[in-house]
Amino acid sequence: MKVPVLNLKNEKIDEVEVPKVFETPVRHDVIKRAVLALQSTRFQPQGRDPMAGKRTTAESMGTGHGTARVPRLRQGNRAAFGVSIVGGHQAFPPRSEKVIVKRINKKEKRFAIRSGIAATAIKELVEQRSHKVAEVKHIPIVIDDDVENLTKTKEVEELFQSLGIWADVERADRKKTRAGKGKMRGRRKKTGKGPLIVVSEDNGISKAGRNLPGVDIANVHSLNAELLAPGAHPGRLVVWGRSAFEKLDEVWGA
Repeated sequence: MKVPVLNLKNEKIDEVEVPKVFETPVRHDVIKRAVLALQSTRFQPQGRDPMAGKRTTAESMGTGHGTARVPRLRQGNRAAFGVSIVGGHQAFPPRSEKVIVKRINKKEKRFAIRSGIAATAIKELVEQRSHKVAEVKHIPIVIDDDVENLTKTKEVEELFQSLGIWADVERADRKKTRAGKGKMRGRRKKTGKGPLIVVSEDNGISKAGRNLPGVDIANVHSLNAELLAPGAHPGRLVVWGRSAFEKLDEVWGA
């Protein structure tokens, strides 16, 4: 099977064979494991002070006083130090030493990446991620290597407009306030994800496209499951540079 190679004006200039990596079955469960393992490396460890609630001289008076046997301060009858009392300590508090990084086998991780690549060629999955691809005739989208030399944001914008996917960039230009306590923990806003551009060499394209909302630029050697399936949902809209497209089997083949 062959797909057309387009120039920057969305004109067909050649055809290229589809790499075998696109024949990989799409495994949502494996992709989710790989994405969560990647996200877990960014988790911030948290724990309690080991001495919290224990900096006191409170002692229990023992039995025979007609009161509960909780530790009490010497100056009065006030309880302290114990579990589930005011000024006390937690029974089994969170510890910062806890291992929170999730591990995944190398072969499983590579399979998840190949599965994520295969999902980008299934138009139904791309549409399920709410990408705007109604004007796109062929998926996967393969562009001539001139895309690597773009240095202006305006040039990338014109490329997306010619490909008919500028509406997807506009769709990603949104910031939704997160529900829950995450608003207080450095992640107040949720932003959309737009197209991903994959190239074999970066001659300026990363700086040209990084200011567009939701747009990511990646080298074919540095692909990962989260780039291909943000939020563990496979089927991201990807624009492939020709050289990167032809290298897929070499870099990510079984």
